[in-house]
Amino acid sequence: MHMINKRLLVGNVEDAKNPPPQVSAVLMVAEEQNVTVPSRIVYAKIPLKEFGEPAAASLYEAVEWIAAHVADNRLMVCCRVGMGRSVSVVIAYLCCVEGMAYPDAVKLVLTRRPGGTPLPRLQEIIEDVRCRRQGRHNSPNA
Repeated sequence: MHMINKRLLVGNVEDAKNPPPQVSAVLMVAEEQNVTVPSRIVYAKIPLKEFGEPAAASLYEAVEWIAAHVADNRLMVCCRVGMGRSVSVVIAYLCCVEGMAYPDAVKLVLTRRPGGTPLPRLQEIIEDVRCRRQGRHNSPNA
């Protein structure tokens, strides 16, 4: 588990199953993982495929879920090993909600999570998510 900022962490499937006491919300983004979290945890699963491009709709949903829960919780985003999908979702959140430039968000996250590997085409898909959040999205299937 790796702390990205005061409110956001990234972790793996084992971290999701047994989050530390300071974590009160978990977002699982691994399509193939089903976990049971302690009852004290606010939990959601928004599945993303491992190693593939994230669907803009799923990334948007994950960003919106984090935005809705991060103010009241210390929140951990988890995937199988905590290196690809979770890192990518946190980068998207930082860009779309906190207004960070993509290179700055990547630098922050990869400094805090060494070995992290953003998903393919993440920067372009984040731009789609930004447009969706601003109500300027035209493609219903992306």
